[in-house]
Amino acid sequence: MALRIRLARAGTKKRPHYNIVISDSRSPRDGRFIEKIGFYNPLLPSDHADRIKLDLDSAKAWIAKGAVASDRVHKFLANAGLVKARVHNNPQKAQPKKKAQERAAAAAKAAEEASAA
Repeated sequence: MALRIRLARAGTKKRPHYNIVISDSRSPRDGRFIEKIGFYNPLLPSDHADRIKLDLDSAKAWIAKGAVASDRVHKFLANAGLVKARVHNNPQKAQPKKKAQERAAAAAKAAEEASAA
């Protein structure tokens, strides 16, 4: 059984809060879960004490049993010092797109012509 530590959405329309749960990876997002180990309320300010509550001892035990955290939960666990943060590297994302490159080339050509004249 592939275990995941992930967020299960709760709350009403446009007022979400999430339970941090241990579940089988094949079960639905908001469906059956094995254990609830915390919650996350994205509507609260980031420095608020009740924005995220997480049972770190339980999370550590489940990780030892082979549970894999989703990206967002992994970030929470890394901020708590339980796991090492993932490093993402996408150098193409910072590159200007095609039209921006064309505009930059046109601006460089215009500046070159203006300096030559």
